[in-house]
Amino acid sequence: MVSPVNPPRGMRDFLPQDARTRDRVKRIIEDTYRLHGFDSMETPAMEDHAVLHSGLGGDNEKLSFAVLRRGLGVDDVTSVGRVEELSDLALRFDLTVPLARYYASHHQDLPPVFRALHIGPVWRAERPQKGRFRQFVQCDIDVLGEPSSLAEREVLTATADALEKLGIHTFTFRVGDRRLLSSLLVRAQVPMDDQLTALIILDKLDKVGAEGVLTELRERLGPHIDTDVFEPVVEWASAGHGTWDAEEIASLMGADVSTAHELVEWAEALGQDIGPDRVMFDPTLVRGMGYYTGSIVECVHPGLGVSLGGGGRYDGMIGRFLGQNTPAFGFSLGFERLMEVVTPPTADTPKRVALIYGPDVSVERLLDIKRQLVDAGTSVVLAKSQKNAKALYERLVSQGVSDVAIVSGEAVHSEDLSWRALDA
Repeated sequence: MVSPVNPPRGMRDFLPQDARTRDRVKRIIEDTYRLHGFDSMETPAMEDHAVLHSGLGGDNEKLSFAVLRRGLGVDDVTSVGRVEELSDLALRFDLTVPLARYYASHHQDLPPVFRALHIGPVWRAERPQKGRFRQFVQCDIDVLGEPSSLAEREVLTATADALEKLGIHTFTFRVGDRRLLSSLLVRAQVPMDDQLTALIILDKLDKVGAEGVLTELRERLGPHIDTDVFEPVVEWASAGHGTWDAEEIASLMGADVSTAHELVEWAEALGQDIGPDRVMFDPTLVRGMGYYTGSIVECVHPGLGVSLGGGGRYDGMIGRFLGQNTPAFGFSLGFERLMEVVTPPTADTPKRVALIYGPDVSVERLLDIKRQLVDAGTSVVLAKSQKNAKALYERLVSQGVSDVAIVSGEAVHSEDLSWRALDA
């Protein structure tokens, strides 16, 4: 017996009807972003190992798929202990690090403010589970070269517009700032070696609640830090305060008032752009990427339980490759999570019809009819007639066909075709 042949764990095949839906969603997102002035660009699936492991990707660097150097033998693999000596390339684990490298390579050919649109697959050596895959699609837009909050507002307004056009009307942007978090950690006297642990615990607020976060902070870091500093912060976040008050935020986080004013100013303006109920300050928002330097954002959907996407400002990343810092802000929609909640409109897709033909129809006539329909903007599927017409029609419906025409051996012209609507 032949064993079933499946894709690798954490990777998936898509049947034609699923692939059509995915293509439609991507097209809506791309078209919306282009309307907002973002330009498409592409980078390779692989980058130099050193680029992807430059200390910018946080824990995701540990999840990258390394590619062995060409020409290595078994003895080479077993005798070398460090992966850097075995690998010179790696599959990209996100689209942001490759974008930074891309900008450093091509900045002289790009506009002073570059609005980038990049949609493509990325790979991470995750442990496969529900909602986590080893290959998945990200949809990124970034503004490079704009230091003001115009970048945040442009990116997030375009993202909100894309979600609206996909029929997703219930979403919220949770907004925070890495500088505020850093001030909080300093105020709580968290040593540098323990700051990552403290942030990971804070990030669990939506899962374990305020008391759970405070308990874990006391148990793991209590003897070394002032855990009382975190109590009003997690309680404030748990209560979901919707007010924007720079002085209150600065006092809460132990931060400079100017940083809080900067955050409040652009967040309130964004609320005017897309609706004030869609923008919420979350002092415990962390985001896992190590390259964020300022504002951080996450988009949440009440029916999903996880974020639809996230992003932030990474003003220091491009300088690693270019030698001079370039302001940058970007946001990534998680395409796979988006597919769990989206019902994309179908009005923008061309009508799909089937030409059902028998053995008495010549190939030339069949392709001539098909060509006339395709030239008129109609999608055409060819299907051989069969005795079980119901099974044939059901299969055609699953292929997205809405109408059929029966082509006989007699002379047939496109204007003489009789269309029959299928009952889907």
